[in-house]
Amino acid sequence: MAVIHLRGVDRQGELCMQRYIVISSDCHAGPNSPAYREFLDPAYRADFDHELEHREQLIAERRAAAGMPSNVSFMGDADFQEEWFGEDDEGNSLHEIGLRGAWDAARRDQALDQDGVTGEVVFPGPDAVLGSMGAPFGAGFNPQVTRSAEHLLAGARAYNRWAATLCQDSPERRAGLIVAPILGDTQGALKEIERAHVDGLTGGIIIPPQWGEYESYTSHSYDSVWALCQERRLPVHTHSGPGAHKDYGGVPGWMSVYGYETTWFTARPLWFMLLTGVFERFPELRMSVVEAGSFWAADLLWRTDMIAIKDHGARKMGSAATAHLSMLPSEYFDRNCAIGSSNTRRRELARRYEIGVDNIMWGNDFPHPEGTWPYTRKFLRDRFWDISVEETERILGGNAAEFYGFDLDKLAPIAERIGPTPEELGQTDPSVLSKWDDLAAAGRPWLTGREALPVPAA
Repeated sequence: MAVIHLRGVDRQGELCMQRYIVISSDCHAGPNSPAYREFLDPAYRADFDHELEHREQLIAERRAAAGMPSNVSFMGDADFQEEWFGEDDEGNSLHEIGLRGAWDAARRDQALDQDGVTGEVVFPGPDAVLGSMGAPFGAGFNPQVTRSAEHLLAGARAYNRWAATLCQDSPERRAGLIVAPILGDTQGALKEIERAHVDGLTGGIIIPPQWGEYESYTSHSYDSVWALCQERRLPVHTHSGPGAHKDYGGVPGWMSVYGYETTWFTARPLWFMLLTGVFERFPELRMSVVEAGSFWAADLLWRTDMIAIKDHGARKMGSAATAHLSMLPSEYFDRNCAIGSSNTRRRELARRYEIGVDNIMWGNDFPHPEGTWPYTRKFLRDRFWDISVEETERILGGNAAEFYGFDLDKLAPIAERIGPTPEELGQTDPSVLSKWDDLAAAGRPWLTGREALPVPAA
């Protein structure tokens, strides 16, 4: 892909500090729940009113049905609560600032500016702590039926209508996603994808990461969805949050089990589609796994390529394992896939040549506390100080710009105003870059035949 070079010009016409175009591949938006009422089809408003009135009781019932304890809390310990809910000198908390930015476009742009973020990919679900701003009937970044498939689709329509209004403000900065509950009513979801795309949501679709009683994404029954997304250049997304709650039992430590394996459940649809020929049948379909890190991708590509190459440990599987594929799994991954690697860690950057530098899209997860907002500039310095400018450009914005079709000419003036510079990220000593040379040369060692010792990711 083309590397982005954005530079300002000083009064003498000399080139001054370069500023990065930063695009967050994972942000969240949505109003307080009652605001969805005006965006709902009238036939569903009475049911929505009932849900609002009995919200706590319904949440408890659904948690019980899922096997979750009734006292689930994401409030964190005392230190977290003080940081997140504590008031500043002006009487504002991070929680309040973030949630105002969840629905107020002007406040949102202000928060992005302060974080140095030029553009964003917009998911639903802004409140990841109290859960107070959910879309109707379970529509959201993990669509789950709370009444019926028909209600879920109605809730998706309401969210999509609202999101289109947000994206009409500063549209050059936003790629809004379409909630598409494709499991219960595929034809209805197709119609909604087309309607919402025309309405201005251009970032792609969100699909449920768990299919439950429905057919998995190996089934050709979803080919009409993949075909439409390929035609309209709408990437398919799964987002973190799913889990096997009935397995957890509410015992001490259950939340840590969930926190560990939600990544696995989020990424699972990717390897179902990668290994069963979806990207063979739809060569221009794109897919991203969001807010589940990117560390797992290196081992996924190594293991699946070994099956395709018929490594000794996979010989007994025979040709049937990959006879329907014309390329290696890693080649489909490079051509069709990306990772919305929110809050990208040093360990992931140390494995970027195995994952693929062009496959990693950084995100600040605004306004969730597990993301980097409002400390993104500090996090970027901690993570990227010894990464080359060219690779930083790609991971922080260039990959997302290509994947989602952001207009860089329109983003450039914003980046000139608020984007971080290499100097701000501590990228001032080129001599530190040589530590990565062997890893860069090795690339994916199982394909290049070159091994390299990992660089400490301190």
